[in-house]
Amino acid sequence: MAPSRWCPALAPAVHLRYDRVRDTDLLLLPERVVVLVGNAGTVLRLCDGQREVSDIVAELMCRYPGAPVADEVPEFLARIREEGWLR
Repeated sequence: MAPSRWCPALAPAVHLRYDRVRDTDLLLLPERVVVLVGNAGTVLRLCDGQREVSDIVAELMCRYPGAPVADEVPEFLARIREEGWLR
């Protein structure tokens, strides 16, 4: 699970873009493109290096009441961090 005091941000070589043709968010990495599903792009847009994980969770809980944000978002961010896409 991601530490609550961690302020995630995209790694320097990673860029989040919206693809109008596919109508989805993409992570652009060196020599690789990751197609994001669901609200992954929404979560990653909140990863600005200023907000702690708890702040991101709180924001998403307001946007999506009743969704399992408190459990899923920290786990998602931890997995993305393990990939090296977040710092």
